[in-house]
Amino acid sequence: MAFSILWVDDNIEELGGHVRYLGEKGYEVEGVTNGRDALAILADRDFDAILLDEMMPGMGGLETLEDIRKLNEHIPVIMITKSEAEDLMSRAIGKRIDDYLVKPVSPLQILSALKRQLEARRLAGEEVTREYMKSFMGLGDRVALAGKPADWELIYKDLVTWGMDLYRYSDHGLLQTQAEQMSAANTVFARFVREHYQDWVNVDDGPGVGNPQAAGDTDTPLFSPRVYETWIEPEVRAGRQVFWIVIDCMRLDQLRTIEPLLEPYYHIDRRLYWSILPTATPYSRNALFAGLYPLDIAEGYPQWWIGNADHEGSRNAHEGDLLGQLLKRLDSPAAGSMRYYKVSDARDADMLHRNLGSLGDVKLVAGVYNFLDIMAHGRSQNRILKELAPDEAAFCTLMRSWFEHSNLYEVMKNLARRDCTVFLTTDHGSMLCSKAVQIRGNRDTSNNVRYKFGDNLGVDEDKVMMIKEPEKVRLPANTTIENYAVTTENCYLVYPTNYHEYERLYRDSFQHGGITLQEMMCPFVMLRPR
Repeated sequence: MAFSILWVDDNIEELGGHVRYLGEKGYEVEGVTNGRDALAILADRDFDAILLDEMMPGMGGLETLEDIRKLNEHIPVIMITKSEAEDLMSRAIGKRIDDYLVKPVSPLQILSALKRQLEARRLAGEEVTREYMKSFMGLGDRVALAGKPADWELIYKDLVTWGMDLYRYSDHGLLQTQAEQMSAANTVFARFVREHYQDWVNVDDGPGVGNPQAAGDTDTPLFSPRVYETWIEPEVRAGRQVFWIVIDCMRLDQLRTIEPLLEPYYHIDRRLYWSILPTATPYSRNALFAGLYPLDIAEGYPQWWIGNADHEGSRNAHEGDLLGQLLKRLDSPAAGSMRYYKVSDARDADMLHRNLGSLGDVKLVAGVYNFLDIMAHGRSQNRILKELAPDEAAFCTLMRSWFEHSNLYEVMKNLARRDCTVFLTTDHGSMLCSKAVQIRGNRDTSNNVRYKFGDNLGVDEDKVMMIKEPEKVRLPANTTIENYAVTTENCYLVYPTNYHEYERLYRDSFQHGGITLQEMMCPFVMLRPR
């Protein structure tokens, strides 16, 4: 189908060669010599794009542009001018010009500008499709051969990138193929974690403050307890004010969705670290702030390892205290100059926003935002939320919408005006679950659906990682026979009692606690104001 172009130029009769060239390329061009005729035609007919001369007798290009926008806010307008004045270009951009060419212009330059406006999405989609098909077999081979944490980090980043690109260009057939490839990768990844996890956590005694270890630099991943001392404390010691923001339950694809909102304000340094198991708030986030594994927290600070482990927040009531103890152990300059905030509702968010002005001399400010976790859990019980976010890509869009209108975004724009370093990360990710697995246990068994702990758990061990000696992976146990079952792939655990009721309730819900790339590989970005 040919594109229709309106070309407004007082010398249009001299541009016959350009018009013929565009016609050969599938662009039907209608020419007029002045702005008033252009507006009259636009009032009656639709065009795909407009080529607009800037210098015309009578009604000039900028004046014409203003009236074009009153008729059609969205039609692409490409201004062509003899002037190289920066002021003119700035004014045109301010009036929402879509592209700007300086005469003399060749037919190819005009064709290129039109393609950017009218065919960029289609051409980019075709290129993404070609590149994904070229990479498909190679990515499968990389999954089969992955032998180090760094291999898996690169695989996960590539899978996320392909998923986002295919969704952006609406290739839903290939998007399903990519989802199946992610699922297959998670099956192999779970075997990799089962094989190595115990060794990893028992050689992970900490790289030391300022060690440049990053996830993937060694055969051992960078886990939750080592994040602060490895990546954050060096900035504190360098004398910079540090803001550490943790968005609970955020995945890499979700962070990438909001990065374009941050890029105008910050230089972004992107990294990954690995959540410990289970990938759930009582374990992951306490380990993140304490700089310790859960077993070490339970033994060293038993007064703070209390509460109902089934309740996401009850064992996380002392994160600020645990962070304070970590700073003391490290002899950090922030040990006497730290503030911790937990943001669970709009009132908490308003309070942190209002308090920013009084935090100028505080060396380290840490904040936890729970909104995303609340939204992920609420989706399974709220029909409207589920309709708004029927799949993972739509959930990313919903997350971006929240962030763009949140107090957190205002806080981050405010911080971009300071001489500070901002770290934005999470404690664990989430998994969209669709496969119920039956589990048996006694009455004291936990209620989480991605992992459970208790005595005498009975479950198909092909679908879970059974941890029969929790202390060996630095997890606490309440009894000598307590063990953990941590799910893999997209499974969730359901008791035999009322099995079908709970199978329906949790099917197609976001959960966390298990072993998948989406849950274990946590996005971490260092942000420096531009």
